[in-house]
Amino acid sequence: MKAQTLAVHAGASIDAVSAAVAASITLSTTFEHAADGTRGPAGLEYVREDNPNQRQLETALTALEGGAVALVFSSGMAATVNLLDTLDAPGEIVLPLDVYHGVRRYCRVVLAKRGFVIREVDFAVTRDVVATINALTQVVWCETPSNPQLVVTDIAVIAEAAHRHGALVAVDNTFATPLLQNPLGLGADVAMHSTTKYLAGHSDALGGALVFARNDEFAERVRQRRNLSGAIAAPFNTWLTLRGIRSLAPRMEFHCRNAAALAAFLENHPAIAKVNYPGLASHAGHAIAARQMRGFGGMLSVRCGGGRDAALGIASRLRLFTNATSLGGVESLVEHRRSVESAGSTTPDDLLRVSVGIEHIDDLIGDWQQALA
Repeated sequence: MKAQTLAVHAGASIDAVSAAVAASITLSTTFEHAADGTRGPAGLEYVREDNPNQRQLETALTALEGGAVALVFSSGMAATVNLLDTLDAPGEIVLPLDVYHGVRRYCRVVLAKRGFVIREVDFAVTRDVVATINALTQVVWCETPSNPQLVVTDIAVIAEAAHRHGALVAVDNTFATPLLQNPLGLGADVAMHSTTKYLAGHSDALGGALVFARNDEFAERVRQRRNLSGAIAAPFNTWLTLRGIRSLAPRMEFHCRNAAALAAFLENHPAIAKVNYPGLASHAGHAIAARQMRGFGGMLSVRCGGGRDAALGIASRLRLFTNATSLGGVESLVEHRRSVESAGSTTPDDLLRVSVGIEHIDDLIGDWQQALA
């Protein structure tokens, strides 16, 4: 089936008792044992280990990413941390210069103290990334398009280089979603999602996920760590996320179309110094994005000509674009990233990150016109 069809049907089944078409929410924290003390017919015991809503969402994500197995977590950071914590020190982790600040901080503050060497590289320069990977590298963490500067990574080339040295490749696919990009099909070993964003899609359900290319010993170790750490997603959140996935395809069409139109408008505005959007021919990674993506996404960022004060002023004057953290919901958001990132941020001080929603494009462009006037 095509991805759009999978988004609607993957993980779905007709309820055997009620014949309900929509999935039910199972809030029970515990499940009855069989008479001999073993698990019941569904193989369930306790919600922290497994539960019906989790199974449905993991089935859907596995199908959408073309993987072998998926694990859902309480948040995107929980998914990331559980994967990285499963690595055995000492070793090296290759990290993009432009990466979600929480990942950078965890690597610098926690993993570095555990004996890992953190190599931070500009992933816009593929040859530099390839040259950094060596026999000590355990994982190459990719984020493409990246947060917040929309750097595009050549997944296939980097995966090939990493595998020559026995390293894993994990790709944060949050900005692209499985509808626009499938890292596992390009050679990656793991695809990570903050399901809070586009997959849930309505700014009301926190969650994260890892989808593995192979259901191997490493994936099982991550599963065990999730169980021990208690980083499980709540059943209600997994239910909301699965419901959000059902409308992912039409939402992404709107997000992509609106973002492309807004990026084109802003690129030609004298108050904007630079627009970071992979769909623009001027973007340094446009050719790579066109090759490995089926659309350029709903995220962009802009550099404002007047520096930090100009960026903050624009954000404060926007009316339809709410000045708020997060992204991927149906509503449009804008944020001055440097203000919310921790010490060591590599984000330019004049940059605004823009999550383009599904409102009418004329209204969105009109909002920027008045804010820039």
